[in-house]
Amino acid sequence: MGLDEDSLDYHAEDPPGKLEISTTKPTNTQRDLSLAYSPGVAAPCEAIAANEDDAYKYTAKGNLVGVVSNGSAVLGLGDIGAQASKPVMEGKGVLFKRFADIDVFDIELDQDDPEKIIEAVDAMGPTFGGINLEDIKAPECFQIEEALKESMDVPVFHDDQHGTAIISGAALVNAAEIAGKDLEELEIVFSGAGASAIATARFYVSLGAKKENITMCDSSGIITQERADAGDVNEYKQQFARDVPGGDLADAMDGADVFVGLSIGGLVSQEMVQSMASDPIVFAMANPDPEIGYEAAKDARDDTVIMATGRSDYPNQVNNVLGFPFIFRGALDVRATEINEEMKVAAARALAELAQKDVPDAVVKAYGDQPLQFGADYIIPKPLDPRVLFEVAPAVAEAAMDSGCARHEVELDAYEERLEARLGKSREMMRVVLNKAKSDPKRIALAEGTDEKMIRAAYQLEEQGIAEPVLIGNPSRITKTTERLGLDFEPEVANPREAGEYEAYAERLHDIRKRKGLTENEARDLVRRDSNYFGSVMVESGDADALMTGLTHHYPSALRPPLQVIGTAEDADYAAGVYMLTFKNRVIFCADATVNQDPDAKVLAEVAEHTADLAREFNVDPRVAMLSYSNFGSVDNPGTRKPRRAARMLRENPDFDAPVDGEMQADTAVVEDILEGTYDFSDLEGPANVLVFPNLEAGNIGYKLLQRLGGADAIGPMLVGMDKPVHVLQRGDEVKDIVNLAGVAVVDAQEEDE
Repeated sequence: MGLDEDSLDYHAEDPPGKLEISTTKPTNTQRDLSLAYSPGVAAPCEAIAANEDDAYKYTAKGNLVGVVSNGSAVLGLGDIGAQASKPVMEGKGVLFKRFADIDVFDIELDQDDPEKIIEAVDAMGPTFGGINLEDIKAPECFQIEEALKESMDVPVFHDDQHGTAIISGAALVNAAEIAGKDLEELEIVFSGAGASAIATARFYVSLGAKKENITMCDSSGIITQERADAGDVNEYKQQFARDVPGGDLADAMDGADVFVGLSIGGLVSQEMVQSMASDPIVFAMANPDPEIGYEAAKDARDDTVIMATGRSDYPNQVNNVLGFPFIFRGALDVRATEINEEMKVAAARALAELAQKDVPDAVVKAYGDQPLQFGADYIIPKPLDPRVLFEVAPAVAEAAMDSGCARHEVELDAYEERLEARLGKSREMMRVVLNKAKSDPKRIALAEGTDEKMIRAAYQLEEQGIAEPVLIGNPSRITKTTERLGLDFEPEVANPREAGEYEAYAERLHDIRKRKGLTENEARDLVRRDSNYFGSVMVESGDADALMTGLTHHYPSALRPPLQVIGTAEDADYAAGVYMLTFKNRVIFCADATVNQDPDAKVLAEVAEHTADLAREFNVDPRVAMLSYSNFGSVDNPGTRKPRRAARMLRENPDFDAPVDGEMQADTAVVEDILEGTYDFSDLEGPANVLVFPNLEAGNIGYKLLQRLGGADAIGPMLVGMDKPVHVLQRGDEVKDIVNLAGVAVVDAQEEDE
C-alpha cells in the first residue's frame, strides 16, 4: 500500500478522525455529575457573570484554541472547500496537543466572504483563549487577520503567514552567522509574493534585515516601483516594490546573498545559484517540490551553500510545527491579548539559540542517528526536540510581559518547570532534584570519561550548574572529542596513567584490599587500567563527592569496584537498585530491581528504609508496601512470612517514620478502593508509592512490566545504601539519563554533608 492508502486507513480507523473530547474531572458518582452539570454548575456561571476573567479560572478557555479555515488555500491542494479541509484542521489540533498540550476545536466555515468570516469568528470570542487562522487565501487572509486582531482580545495568528516567517527567520539568523554575514547587509530575493512571502519579508525586517535590500518577485517578475505605480500589484505587494529595473527571477538572484522560495517547484536552476554571492543562503520552501532540489543547490557551488527546504527528508526543514504550538503556549499562559512582533522575534531568536546547543540522543535517534551539530546542515532545531517547548514558550511569555500585552504575570523559572511537567511526570520529578543539585553542586567523577556521551553529559552538567564533573581518562582523547562535538568546554580531566596522579590511589586501594589478597602491583595495575577502581578510590579519598559509571560495562562488573572500595554506609549492610516510575498522575519507587537476588526479611527492611529516604529526595512522602502474592496472612509459608516480618521490623523501628504495611498483593498496594474497602485496617493511609519486591526476580520483572505495558517513564537504577554516592548506569543510557542520575548523586552528596 502507498502513502495515500495508508493515510485513508489511518483516518478511517474507528473512531474516525484524529481528535476526541475527554473529561478532566471525575464523573464516577452522582455527586461528580451534580458538580459537573446541574445544579452545581450554576456557581461558576454566576462567578463568571460577575467577573468575566473568571472564565480562565473555571473553564478550559485558557487552554483552548480555535483552528479556523474556509479551506480556500490548503497547502498543496488549493481551494478544496471547508468540508474537505477538516482533516487538515484536525491535524493541526493533533500538533497543538502533541507538542504543547493545547486543546483545539477545529472550525471549518463554509464561507468565502471575508466580512462574514470576521463576524463569525469574532462572535466566538468567549469560547477561545486564542484563534489560529489556517489555509485562507490571500489577500483575504490579511484582511481577516487584521480585523480580528483589532476586534478580539485574545491572540489571533495566521500561521500560513507568520509560521514560515518565524521558523525561516530563526534559520536566517544562524545561516548569516555561519556565512559570516550581517543581517542588515544581506541582499535578499523572494520568489513568491503571497501571504507567506509578504509576512516573511516583513519579519526579516523585524529581525534586522533592511527593507531596501529585499527584492520580491511574483509570476510577472520583479515587483518594481514602476509596476506599483501602474497598479499592477495589490496593496500588500506594493510595500516591497523597489525602484530598480524590471526583470525576472534570474536577474534578481544575480549577486544576492539569500534566496527565499515560497512559490512553486523547479523555478531555480544551478546557474541561478551560481550567480549568487559567496556562501549563498538558499531557502527553497515550496512543497512538496522545492524551487531547486537540495542536492542540485549544494552541488552548484564549490563554497558553502546553506540550504533549507520544507521537506523532512533533507537537513534544515522549515516546519511550522516548530512555531505555532509553542508561541500559543506562551501567549495563553500569560493571557496575552495578541501575538505581537516582539513575541514573534523572541520565538525566532529562541529557536536560533537552541540550534546551537548540544542535541539530545533521543532526537538524534528519532532522525535516523544522523549527526546533528550546529553548522550548515543544522541551523534550526528538529520538531521532535522536546526542549523547544521550554525554550520558545518562556521567551514568548517574557516578550508578551515586556511589551505590555500580557494580562497575567508568570515567574519564568517556575513557568519553565510547569512546562516541563506538561511533557511528563518524570520531567517534573527530575526538576525537583535538579533544582536541589543546582543549589550546591558537587564534584562527580565520571569513570568512562573518554566516552562521547559522558563528555556531552559533563558539558551539560557544568553548563546547567548541576555538578562539577571530573572526566577520568586520556586527556588528548577527551580534548579531540570535545572539539569534534563543537562544545565550548574545557573539562577537568583526571588521567590514571599520569604517574603523580595515580600513585596515592594505588597505595590507598592496596591498603583497603590487602587483606583480600590484593598485592601492591595488582593495585597499581587496577588503578591505571580500570577507571572504575580509579574513580572509586577518588571518591573514597574525598577527591570527588560521587561516582558515575556503568555506561560501557555490565552492571555487576561496574558495581563490583565501588562495593569493594567505597562499600555500604555505616548503618547499611546492603546496597539496592531502585527505579522511579512516573505515570501521568502518580510516582512509584520500585526496589530492589538490580542487586539482591534473594533477600531475607532484614535485607528487605533495610532496602525499604533506603528507598523511603530516596523518595524524600524527590519531595515524595513515602508509603511503603512489602509485596507478596498473599494479603495479610491469607497464605502462610516461608515466602510470605519474609515480607510480613520485614514490615513488622520497620513498624518497630523508632527511626523509621513512614507508614508501612504488608505482606500484600501488588493491586492491594496501589488501588485505593481495595485498601479503603476490603483492607480498611491497613496502616497505609493511601496507595503505596514505595513498592518493595520480595526478590530480585520479582522486582526486575515488575518494574519492566509497569514501564512497558503501563506506559511509565523509568528513571534509574538509583543505587541506595552506599557509604558515598555511587550510581551505576545501564549500558546504552542516553545523555539525559546520565545527567538525571548525576543530579540524584549530587543531592545524595548534599545529604551526606548535613
